[in-house]
Amino acid sequence: MNNTVRFSRIDSAKFFKTLNSRVNSYFKDNNIKKTGNWKLYIKTIVMFAIFLTPYFLILTIDMNQWIQLLLTVVIGIGMAGVGMNVMHDGNHGSYSTKKWVNNLMGGSIYILAGNVYNWKVQHNVLHHTYTNIHGHDEDLEAGRILRFSKHAKWFKHQKYQHFYSIFLYGLLTLNWAITTDFMQMKRYLARKLSAGKMPNPAKEWSTLVITKVLYFSIWIVIPLLFLDLAWWKVIIGFIAMHYTAGIILSVVFQLAHVVEEAEMILPEEDGKVDHTMKIHQFLTTTNFATKNRLANWFTGGLNHQIEHHVFPNISHIHYTKISKIVRETAKEFNIPYYEYETTRKAIISHFKYLKQMGMNPALQA
Repeated sequence: MNNTVRFSRIDSAKFFKTLNSRVNSYFKDNNIKKTGNWKLYIKTIVMFAIFLTPYFLILTIDMNQWIQLLLTVVIGIGMAGVGMNVMHDGNHGSYSTKKWVNNLMGGSIYILAGNVYNWKVQHNVLHHTYTNIHGHDEDLEAGRILRFSKHAKWFKHQKYQHFYSIFLYGLLTLNWAITTDFMQMKRYLARKLSAGKMPNPAKEWSTLVITKVLYFSIWIVIPLLFLDLAWWKVIIGFIAMHYTAGIILSVVFQLAHVVEEAEMILPEEDGKVDHTMKIHQFLTTTNFATKNRLANWFTGGLNHQIEHHVFPNISHIHYTKISKIVRETAKEFNIPYYEYETTRKAIISHFKYLKQMGMNPALQA
Protein backbone atom coordinates (compact mmCIF):
# COMPACT_ATOMS: atom_id res chain seq x y z
CA MET A 1 0.00 0.00 0.00
CA ASN A 2 1.10 3.56 -0.67
CA ASN A 3 2.61 4.96 2.53
CA THR A 4 1.03 8.37 2.04
CA VAL A 5 -2.69 8.97 2.46
CA ARG A 6 -3.91 12.19 0.88
CA PHE A 7 -7.30 13.48 1.96
CA SER A 8 -9.18 15.85 -0.29
CA ARG A 9 -8.84 19.49 0.72
CA ILE A 10 -11.94 20.52 -1.14
CA ASP A 11 -15.06 21.03 0.95
CA SER A 12 -17.27 22.78 -1.59
CA ALA A 13 -20.14 23.08 0.88
CA LYS A 14 -17.78 24.52 3.53
CA PHE A 15 -19.19 22.07 6.04
CA PHE A 16 -16.42 22.07 8.61
CA LYS A 17 -15.89 25.82 8.40
CA THR A 18 -19.55 26.24 9.32
CA LEU A 19 -19.44 23.61 12.06
CA ASN A 20 -16.24 24.97 13.57
CA SER A 21 -17.67 28.49 13.59
CA ARG A 22 -20.82 27.34 15.38
CA VAL A 23 -18.93 25.38 18.01
CA ASN A 24 -16.54 28.27 18.61
CA SER A 25 -19.53 30.59 19.00
CA TYR A 26 -21.00 28.27 21.64
CA PHE A 27 -17.89 28.59 23.79
CA LYS A 28 -17.51 32.31 23.15
CA ASP A 29 -21.17 33.18 23.77
CA ASN A 30 -21.25 31.20 27.01
CA ASN A 31 -17.80 32.40 28.10
CA ILE A 32 -16.60 28.80 28.50
CA LYS A 33 -13.10 27.42 28.00
CA LYS A 34 -12.73 24.40 25.75
CA THR A 35 -10.60 22.63 28.33
CA GLY A 36 -11.70 20.88 31.53
CA ASN A 37 -13.53 22.50 34.41
CA TRP A 38 -14.44 21.70 38.03
CA LYS A 39 -16.51 18.72 36.87
CA LEU A 40 -13.42 17.15 35.35
CA TYR A 41 -11.30 17.92 38.41
CA ILE A 42 -13.81 16.24 40.74
CA LYS A 43 -14.05 13.28 38.38
CA THR A 44 -10.25 13.01 38.42
CA ILE A 45 -10.26 12.68 42.21
CA VAL A 46 -13.02 10.06 42.07
CA MET A 47 -11.30 8.01 39.35
CA PHE A 48 -7.96 8.01 41.12
CA ALA A 49 -9.73 7.04 44.34
CA ILE A 50 -11.36 4.05 42.64
CA PHE A 51 -8.01 3.14 41.12
CA LEU A 52 -5.64 3.54 44.08
CA THR A 53 -7.72 3.13 47.27
CA PRO A 54 -8.16 -0.66 46.81
CA TYR A 55 -4.41 -0.98 46.23
CA PHE A 56 -3.55 0.62 49.56
CA LEU A 57 -6.30 -1.31 51.33
CA ILE A 58 -4.84 -4.57 50.06
CA LEU A 59 -1.36 -3.57 51.26
CA THR A 60 -2.36 -2.30 54.70
CA ILE A 61 -5.36 -4.32 55.92
CA ASP A 62 -5.44 -8.03 56.69
CA MET A 63 -8.41 -9.38 54.76
CA ASN A 64 -9.79 -12.47 53.10
CA GLN A 65 -7.95 -13.36 49.89
CA TRP A 66 -11.19 -13.50 47.89
CA ILE A 67 -11.90 -9.91 48.95
CA GLN A 68 -8.40 -8.98 47.84
CA LEU A 69 -9.10 -10.52 44.45
CA LEU A 70 -12.37 -8.59 44.22
CA LEU A 71 -10.49 -5.38 45.01
CA THR A 72 -8.10 -6.04 42.11
CA VAL A 73 -11.16 -6.02 39.85
CA VAL A 74 -12.14 -2.64 41.33
CA ILE A 75 -8.60 -1.42 40.61
CA GLY A 76 -9.11 -2.50 37.00
CA ILE A 77 -12.32 -0.48 36.79
CA GLY A 78 -10.49 2.53 38.19
CA MET A 79 -7.62 1.93 35.80
CA ALA A 80 -9.99 2.12 32.83
CA GLY A 81 -11.67 5.19 34.36
CA VAL A 82 -8.40 7.09 34.80
CA GLY A 83 -7.36 6.16 31.27
CA MET A 84 -10.57 7.35 29.62
CA ASN A 85 -11.20 10.44 31.73
CA VAL A 86 -7.83 11.78 32.85
CA MET A 87 -4.97 10.40 30.78
CA HIS A 88 -6.91 10.72 27.53
CA ASP A 89 -7.75 14.41 27.95
CA GLY A 90 -4.25 15.14 29.24
CA ASN A 91 -2.49 13.63 26.24
CA HIS A 92 -4.86 15.42 23.86
CA GLY A 93 -3.98 18.71 25.56
CA SER A 94 -7.62 19.29 26.49
CA TYR A 95 -7.49 18.72 30.25
CA SER A 96 -6.19 22.19 31.06
CA THR A 97 -5.01 25.42 29.47
CA LYS A 98 -1.70 24.84 31.27
CA LYS A 99 0.76 22.59 29.43
CA TRP A 100 2.36 21.24 32.60
CA VAL A 101 -1.04 20.12 33.91
CA ASN A 102 -1.77 18.31 30.65
CA ASN A 103 1.66 16.66 30.82
CA LEU A 104 1.08 15.61 34.43
CA MET A 105 -2.35 14.13 33.75
CA GLY A 106 -1.21 12.57 30.49
CA GLY A 107 1.72 11.08 32.38
CA SER A 108 -0.70 9.03 34.45
CA ILE A 109 -0.39 6.51 31.62
CA TYR A 110 2.88 5.37 33.20
CA ILE A 111 1.02 3.81 36.13
CA LEU A 112 -1.61 2.43 33.75
CA ALA A 113 0.98 0.29 31.91
CA GLY A 114 1.58 2.56 28.92
CA ASN A 115 3.98 5.14 27.48
CA VAL A 116 3.24 8.75 26.51
CA TYR A 117 5.29 8.84 23.30
CA ASN A 118 3.86 5.57 21.96
CA TRP A 119 0.31 6.51 22.90
CA LYS A 120 0.45 9.92 21.24
CA VAL A 121 1.83 8.46 18.00
CA GLN A 122 -0.52 5.48 17.91
CA HIS A 123 -3.64 7.34 19.04
CA ASN A 124 -3.28 11.06 18.31
CA VAL A 125 -1.47 10.64 14.99
CA LEU A 126 -2.23 7.26 13.42
CA HIS A 127 -5.73 6.60 14.76
CA HIS A 128 -7.10 10.14 14.67
CA THR A 129 -5.68 10.87 11.23
CA TYR A 130 -6.22 7.54 9.46
CA THR A 131 -9.33 6.31 11.27
CA ASN A 132 -10.46 2.91 9.92
CA ILE A 133 -7.98 3.02 7.05
CA HIS A 134 -6.50 -0.44 6.61
CA GLY A 135 -2.73 -0.49 6.89
CA HIS A 136 -2.56 2.88 8.65
CA ASP A 137 -4.88 2.80 11.67
CA GLU A 138 -3.18 0.38 14.07
CA ASP A 139 -6.39 0.01 16.09
CA LEU A 140 -7.55 -2.30 13.29
CA GLU A 141 -4.51 -4.56 13.52
CA ALA A 142 -4.74 -7.79 15.51
CA GLY A 143 -2.40 -9.98 13.49
CA ARG A 144 -4.05 -13.15 12.26
CA ILE A 145 -6.20 -13.56 15.36
CA LEU A 146 -8.98 -11.09 14.59
CA ARG A 147 -10.20 -9.50 11.38
CA PHE A 148 -11.68 -6.01 11.81
CA SER A 149 -11.70 -4.82 8.20
CA LYS A 150 -12.94 -6.26 4.93
CA HIS A 151 -9.61 -5.16 3.46
CA ALA A 152 -7.61 -7.41 5.81
CA LYS A 153 -6.60 -10.93 4.85
CA TRP A 154 -9.05 -13.63 5.95
CA PHE A 155 -8.05 -16.77 7.86
CA LYS A 156 -10.20 -19.82 8.42
CA HIS A 157 -10.28 -19.68 12.21
CA GLN A 158 -11.72 -16.15 12.10
CA LYS A 159 -15.19 -17.53 11.39
CA TYR A 160 -15.38 -18.05 15.14
CA GLN A 161 -14.05 -14.63 16.11
CA HIS A 162 -17.41 -13.31 17.30
CA PHE A 163 -17.24 -16.03 19.98
CA TYR A 164 -13.61 -15.83 21.13
CA SER A 165 -12.85 -12.11 20.63
CA ILE A 166 -14.21 -10.99 24.00
CA PHE A 167 -11.73 -13.28 25.79
CA LEU A 168 -8.85 -11.65 23.92
CA TYR A 169 -10.05 -8.10 24.63
CA GLY A 170 -9.11 -8.51 28.28
CA LEU A 171 -5.44 -8.84 27.28
CA LEU A 172 -5.22 -5.30 25.88
CA THR A 173 -3.46 -3.49 28.74
CA LEU A 174 -1.49 -6.56 29.77
CA ASN A 175 0.04 -6.56 26.29
CA TRP A 176 0.82 -2.84 26.69
CA ALA A 177 2.68 -3.55 29.90
CA ILE A 178 4.73 -6.49 28.68
CA THR A 179 5.34 -6.33 24.93
CA THR A 180 3.44 -3.71 22.92
CA ASP A 181 5.27 -0.63 24.19
CA PHE A 182 8.67 -2.06 23.30
CA MET A 183 7.59 -3.12 19.81
CA GLN A 184 5.82 0.19 19.14
CA MET A 185 8.76 2.30 20.26
CA LYS A 186 11.17 0.38 18.05
CA ARG A 187 8.80 0.73 15.08
CA TYR A 188 7.86 4.39 15.60
CA LEU A 189 11.41 5.61 16.20
CA ALA A 190 12.61 3.72 13.12
CA ARG A 191 9.89 5.45 11.08
CA LYS A 192 10.70 8.79 12.77
CA LEU A 193 7.10 9.30 13.82
CA SER A 194 6.14 11.91 16.37
CA ALA A 195 3.16 13.83 17.73
CA GLY A 196 5.06 17.11 17.72
CA LYS A 197 8.76 17.67 18.23
CA MET A 198 10.93 14.82 16.95
CA PRO A 199 11.88 12.62 19.90
CA ASN A 200 15.35 11.81 21.15
CA PRO A 201 15.64 8.00 20.83
CA ALA A 202 18.00 7.63 23.79
CA LYS A 203 15.68 9.68 26.00
CA GLU A 204 12.57 7.76 24.92
CA TRP A 205 14.16 4.34 25.46
CA SER A 206 15.48 5.42 28.85
CA THR A 207 12.05 6.72 29.84
CA LEU A 208 10.43 3.48 28.71
CA VAL A 209 12.82 1.23 30.66
CA ILE A 210 12.74 3.34 33.84
CA THR A 211 8.94 3.68 33.87
CA LYS A 212 8.49 -0.05 33.25
CA VAL A 213 10.76 -0.85 36.19
CA LEU A 214 8.75 1.52 38.39
CA TYR A 215 5.48 0.10 37.07
CA PHE A 216 6.29 -3.52 37.87
CA SER A 217 7.77 -2.45 41.19
CA ILE A 218 4.48 -0.80 42.19
CA TRP A 219 2.14 -3.55 41.03
CA ILE A 220 4.17 -6.73 41.59
CA VAL A 221 7.33 -6.21 43.68
CA ILE A 222 5.75 -4.14 46.48
CA PRO A 223 2.78 -6.53 46.91
CA LEU A 224 5.23 -9.46 47.05
CA LEU A 225 7.18 -7.68 49.80
CA PHE A 226 4.21 -6.46 51.85
CA LEU A 227 1.75 -9.33 51.50
CA ASP A 228 2.01 -12.79 52.94
CA LEU A 229 0.93 -14.33 49.66
CA ALA A 230 2.40 -16.86 47.27
CA TRP A 231 3.92 -15.17 44.20
CA TRP A 232 1.38 -16.79 41.91
CA LYS A 233 -1.50 -15.27 43.84
CA VAL A 234 0.01 -11.80 43.34
CA ILE A 235 0.29 -12.55 39.61
CA ILE A 236 -3.37 -13.64 39.50
CA GLY A 237 -4.39 -10.34 41.10
CA PHE A 238 -2.24 -8.43 38.60
CA ILE A 239 -3.85 -10.28 35.70
CA ALA A 240 -7.37 -9.79 37.14
CA MET A 241 -6.73 -6.04 37.33
CA HIS A 242 -5.53 -5.89 33.74
CA TYR A 243 -8.18 -8.20 32.38
CA THR A 244 -10.94 -6.03 33.86
CA ALA A 245 -9.46 -2.82 32.45
CA GLY A 246 -8.73 -4.49 29.12
CA ILE A 247 -12.30 -5.64 28.53
CA ILE A 248 -13.75 -2.23 29.46
CA LEU A 249 -11.35 -0.27 27.28
CA SER A 250 -11.53 -2.67 24.33
CA VAL A 251 -15.32 -2.71 24.24
CA VAL A 252 -15.56 1.09 24.45
CA PHE A 253 -12.99 1.46 21.65
CA GLN A 254 -14.66 -1.12 19.43
CA LEU A 255 -18.13 0.38 19.74
CA ALA A 256 -16.79 3.60 18.28
CA HIS A 257 -15.33 2.23 15.05
CA VAL A 258 -15.77 -1.53 14.62
CA VAL A 259 -19.52 -1.77 14.10
CA GLU A 260 -21.87 -2.19 11.16
CA GLU A 261 -22.41 1.52 10.53
CA ALA A 262 -18.79 2.70 10.51
CA GLU A 263 -17.08 2.55 7.14
CA MET A 264 -13.73 0.87 6.50
CA ILE A 265 -11.83 2.96 3.98
CA LEU A 266 -9.25 1.90 1.43
CA PRO A 267 -7.48 4.75 -0.42
CA GLU A 268 -6.86 4.64 -4.14
CA GLU A 269 -3.54 3.25 -5.37
CA ASP A 270 -1.94 6.69 -5.22
CA GLY A 271 -3.14 7.15 -1.63
CA LYS A 272 -5.93 9.57 -2.52
CA VAL A 273 -9.13 9.69 -0.42
CA ASP A 274 -12.06 11.50 -2.01
CA HIS A 275 -13.32 13.27 1.13
CA THR A 276 -11.75 15.69 3.60
CA MET A 277 -10.18 14.52 6.85
CA LYS A 278 -13.00 15.96 8.97
CA ILE A 279 -15.75 14.36 6.87
CA HIS A 280 -13.74 11.14 7.10
CA GLN A 281 -14.30 11.15 10.87
CA PHE A 282 -18.07 11.15 10.39
CA LEU A 283 -17.92 8.26 7.93
CA THR A 284 -15.78 6.04 10.15
CA THR A 285 -17.04 6.83 13.65
CA THR A 286 -20.15 6.10 15.70
CA ASN A 287 -21.63 7.32 18.97
CA PHE A 288 -23.50 5.15 21.47
CA ALA A 289 -25.69 5.65 24.54
CA THR A 290 -25.23 9.42 24.51
CA LYS A 291 -28.32 9.94 26.68
CA ASN A 292 -27.08 7.54 29.32
CA ARG A 293 -25.62 9.60 32.18
CA LEU A 294 -23.47 6.79 33.53
CA ALA A 295 -21.99 6.07 30.09
CA ASN A 296 -21.29 9.78 29.54
CA TRP A 297 -19.62 10.07 32.93
CA PHE A 298 -17.57 6.87 33.11
CA THR A 299 -16.36 6.59 29.49
CA GLY A 300 -14.90 10.08 29.49
CA GLY A 301 -17.26 11.06 26.71
CA LEU A 302 -15.84 8.36 24.44
CA ASN A 303 -19.41 7.35 23.70
CA HIS A 304 -19.51 10.78 21.97
CA GLN A 305 -16.77 9.53 19.67
CA ILE A 306 -17.85 11.67 16.70
CA GLU A 307 -17.47 14.87 18.70
CA HIS A 308 -14.13 13.64 20.01
CA HIS A 309 -12.76 12.83 16.57
CA VAL A 310 -13.91 16.09 15.04
CA PHE A 311 -12.77 18.19 18.00
CA PRO A 312 -10.04 16.20 19.80
CA ASN A 313 -8.68 19.30 21.53
CA ILE A 314 -11.97 20.00 23.32
CA SER A 315 -12.38 18.32 26.71
CA HIS A 316 -14.93 15.51 26.88
CA ILE A 317 -16.77 17.48 29.58
CA HIS A 318 -18.33 19.56 26.79
CA TYR A 319 -19.29 16.82 24.33
CA THR A 320 -22.89 16.45 25.46
CA LYS A 321 -23.50 20.16 24.92
CA ILE A 322 -21.82 20.51 21.54
CA SER A 323 -23.23 17.23 20.20
CA LYS A 324 -26.50 18.95 19.31
CA ILE A 325 -24.61 21.47 17.18
CA VAL A 326 -22.58 18.74 15.51
CA ARG A 327 -25.61 16.54 14.83
CA GLU A 328 -27.76 19.34 13.40
CA THR A 329 -24.97 20.75 11.24
CA ALA A 330 -24.17 17.31 9.85
CA LYS A 331 -27.84 16.80 9.00
CA GLU A 332 -27.99 20.22 7.35
CA PHE A 333 -25.05 19.36 5.08
CA ASN A 334 -26.19 15.78 4.46
CA ILE A 335 -23.19 14.30 6.29
CA PRO A 336 -23.83 10.95 8.03
CA TYR A 337 -24.03 10.99 11.83
CA TYR A 338 -24.01 7.40 13.08
CA GLU A 339 -25.35 6.73 16.55
CA TYR A 340 -26.67 3.77 18.56
CA GLU A 341 -29.29 4.64 21.15
CA THR A 342 -27.99 2.20 23.74
CA THR A 343 -24.78 0.40 24.64
CA ARG A 344 -26.59 -2.90 24.14
CA LYS A 345 -27.48 -2.08 20.53
CA ALA A 346 -23.89 -1.02 19.84
CA ILE A 347 -22.51 -4.24 21.35
CA ILE A 348 -24.90 -6.35 19.28
CA SER A 349 -23.82 -4.46 16.16
CA HIS A 350 -20.15 -4.99 17.00
CA PHE A 351 -20.44 -8.76 17.33
CA LYS A 352 -22.66 -9.01 14.24
CA TYR A 353 -19.94 -7.12 12.39
CA LEU A 354 -17.26 -9.47 13.74
CA LYS A 355 -19.32 -12.43 12.52
CA GLN A 356 -19.60 -10.84 9.10
CA MET A 357 -15.83 -10.15 8.95
CA GLY A 358 -15.18 -13.76 9.96
CA MET A 359 -17.01 -15.18 6.96
CA ASN A 360 -15.02 -16.34 3.95
CA PRO A 361 -14.93 -13.35 1.52
CA ALA A 362 -14.85 -15.75 -1.45
CA LEU A 363 -18.30 -17.06 -0.48
CA GLN A 364 -19.70 -13.52 -0.28
CA ALA A 365 -18.44 -12.37 -3.67
